[in-house]
Amino acid sequence: MISRPLLYMHLKKLESAGLVTSHMELSEDGKALNYYEIVPFALTLSPENIAEAVKTLTVKSTGAADEKEDKK
Repeated sequence: MISRPLLYMHLKKLESAGLVTSHMELSEDGKALNYYEIVPFALTLSPENIAEAVKTLTVKSTGAADEKEDKK
């Protein structure tokens, strides 16, 4: 289960990224209701896209391999 504040935090981030839109409506009893909708998008993967993405990755050190290198 996810808390309501955490859910809305993530929805706002998705909205800022342009992946969802929202609009507010008033219910019959006067409550404000915010509706979210997913924005259609396409993700295209190609060898070139993957090669560019790999350049942004960092490798997390496990420590053991680094200690062996230090001892040499």
